[in-house]
Amino acid sequence: MSIILPNLFLTIDALFIFLCIIAIWFYCYAIYGAWDLFGQSQTIDGEFHPPVTILKPICGLDTDAYENLASFCHQDYPEYQIIFAVQNPNDPSIEIVQKLIQEYSAQDIQLIVRDSAIGGNPKVNNLANTSDCAKHDIWLIADSDIRVSKNYLQEVIQPFQDLQVGVITCPYRSIVKGWVAIIEALGTACEFHPGVLVARKLEGIKFACGSTIAIRKSVWSEIGGWKAIADYLADDFQLGYQPAALGYKVVLSHYVVEHVPASNSLVESLQRQIRWSKGIRVSRPWGYLGTIFTNGTIISLLLVMITKGAVWSLVLMAVVFATRMTMAWVVGAWALKDHSAQRFWWLMPLRDLLSFAVWLCGFVGNTIEWRGQKLKLNRDGKLDINV
Repeated sequence: MSIILPNLFLTIDALFIFLCIIAIWFYCYAIYGAWDLFGQSQTIDGEFHPPVTILKPICGLDTDAYENLASFCHQDYPEYQIIFAVQNPNDPSIEIVQKLIQEYSAQDIQLIVRDSAIGGNPKVNNLANTSDCAKHDIWLIADSDIRVSKNYLQEVIQPFQDLQVGVITCPYRSIVKGWVAIIEALGTACEFHPGVLVARKLEGIKFACGSTIAIRKSVWSEIGGWKAIADYLADDFQLGYQPAALGYKVVLSHYVVEHVPASNSLVESLQRQIRWSKGIRVSRPWGYLGTIFTNGTIISLLLVMITKGAVWSLVLMAVVFATRMTMAWVVGAWALKDHSAQRFWWLMPLRDLLSFAVWLCGFVGNTIEWRGQKLKLNRDGKLDINV
C-alpha cells in the first residue's frame, strides 16, 4: 500500500501536468487563430452584391429593439429585402416594425404575423412563415438582438463568390450594461470565441451562430428546409452542421456584429448560459466533454491543491494564467474589440470559475426555458414542447 499510494499521486500529478500543457497549447493556438482571421487585410469586391433576403424572427421586445432592427434597414447595398416575422398578433415588437416600415418606405420591408408551427423550436416556426415571401436566392438570418453597420451586407456576403461556400456566419461582441452582463460578455468574447477560432483552424467551421447565418436557398432546400431543423434546440448550429455534412464550406466572416443582450439578473443570466450549455452538450457531446481540457484555470488550481502548493506547481499555474490572460486580451480586446474584454479582461479567472460551474450544470437535466416556454431536450438534441 505504501508503494501504490505514491505511484497513484505521481500518476495524478502527471495527468494534471499534461492537462495544463494542453490548456497552454489551446490558448496559444487561439491567439494564432485570431491573428489568422483578423490580422490580415480583407479584400472587398464592390462589384459583387447579389440580391439578399434578410429574415428577422422576433419574439417580444429586446433591449434597444428599435436601434437593433433599424440597423438592418439602412444598408449600403443595392438590392435587399427584409422580412420581419412574428407569431403572436399582440407581440409588442409589431409596433416597432410598423414604424420602421413607415420610416424606410423606400426599402423592401415586410411584416408577417402567423402562428403556425412545423416543429418544437419556436424560432424555426417563426422563420418557416417567411419562406414563401422570400424573393432572393441568398437568405440571411440574424437574431433580433443583433446590431450592424451600413457595410454589413457588403462585407459578409463576399465569401459567396466561391460557389462551394454554402453558409457564412459571424463572430460577435456584446454591448452591455451592469456587472452581470459584463461577466456574461467576458465568457462570450474570451471563452466561446477562442473555441470557435481554434475549431476554424483545426477542422474548419462546421456550425453556425445565430448572430448571422447567410445561406444559399439551394443549400437550405438540399438539407430539407426548415423541417430539417424544426425540432432542434440549436437551430443555428444545425444550419451550419447539416450543409457541412453535405460537403459545403461554412465560412467564419471577419465581420464582427454587435450583440445587445437583455439586462437580466444573475439568476436569469445563469439560466440562459446553462441553456446554451445544454444545447452544446446535445449537439456536440464529445466536444462539450472536451471543454475541460481548455479550462487551464481550474486545472492548474487543482494541481496546486493536489501538490499542496509545491513550488513547481505554482510556477506552472503562473504560466497557465499568463497565457490565458494574454489569449483573453488578444481574442476579446484586440480581435473582437469587445468593450467588456478591453476594460475587464483581468476578471477572467473569476469568469473561468463561473464557466466551470455552468459547464457542470450543463450535464444535469434536459429541461430548459426559452422566452417563457418550458421545453425538453431529447438525447438527439431535439425538442419536446409537452413538458
